[in-house]
Amino acid sequence: MAQDRQLDVLRAIVEDYVETREPVGSKALVERHALGVSPATIRNDMAMLEERGYIHQPHTSAGRVPTDKGYRLFVDQLSTLKPLTAAERRAIAHLLDGAVDLDDVVERTVRLLAQLTHQVAVVQYPSLRNSALRHVELVPLSDRRLLVVVITDSGRVEQRSLEVPTALDPVVLAELRARINAGSIGRRVADIGTALEDTTRRFAPEHRPLVSQVVGLLTETLRLDAEERIVMAGTANLARADVDFSRTIGPVLEALEEQVVLLRLLEEMSADDAVAVSIGQENQHESLSEASIVATAYGGGNEGVARLGVLGPTRMDYPSAMSSVRAVARYLSRILKG
Repeated sequence: MAQDRQLDVLRAIVEDYVETREPVGSKALVERHALGVSPATIRNDMAMLEERGYIHQPHTSAGRVPTDKGYRLFVDQLSTLKPLTAAERRAIAHLLDGAVDLDDVVERTVRLLAQLTHQVAVVQYPSLRNSALRHVELVPLSDRRLLVVVITDSGRVEQRSLEVPTALDPVVLAELRARINAGSIGRRVADIGTALEDTTRRFAPEHRPLVSQVVGLLTETLRLDAEERIVMAGTANLARADVDFSRTIGPVLEALEEQVVLLRLLEEMSADDAVAVSIGQENQHESLSEASIVATAYGGGNEGVARLGVLGPTRMDYPSAMSSVRAVARYLSRILKG
């Protein structure tokens, strides 16, 4: 019973501190929350929470603020996520439904997340690593120049051109397109190379140089170490949260500029459609030791094709951030599947 009450006290401290940015005292808890116990009992509960490392006193005679450990317990105790308002749901649908292509979808998504959460939003482009092939198109640009267009099930489009040694034969191109699509559509990118191994030998010797070039280009385009990209929005929100960092926000901004760091964090945090939270010292990158990240996967399958999330100070409205990240990811997944 006492532990349940202490959890209620911790929850109240977190909620008040997130809202006010001020250390929380027992008097404020009595006035703002119906905890059903005396101020003396609340002070005892706060003492126990401080002893166990969930809250601390930043200054003498000040109230208490949550520690990373306290935020972690708060997040872990969330049984349900805060539902989005009708206005927030309409905003998501209105903004994302108007997108015209994948680039537009990603740009709209990252701006939407930043607006909903008032944090820095990060969206990874759909990864070729986890995508399946939807279609390959071969488009002659001239007699000896060919455009290879690759479309994945995540909506990602890659285009590559090549010069060929002999004039392009429309009949050979049609057969090559048909064979590539028949052997590759629906397969994961990791399996494409194996599926295309026998393609070249199925053509007459005089056409094999062209076929070999196209297959090689396609394999190279879909290689597993293809460049991963992320898009960010809302970095100005960090400036407004500067008071939440004991040091300057410079190291955090530098970490944001290192896309490799962010990609690694997102990959490590979220391997499925669950919403993951990394708080303060849990982040491996020292520059982010006073920041929190809320992330999840989006796209098809159990692992998704990419990640999205928000980054901000540990003094974050976790229920709202987690709800927004999950809702936007699910809506984005439906758009890409459509």
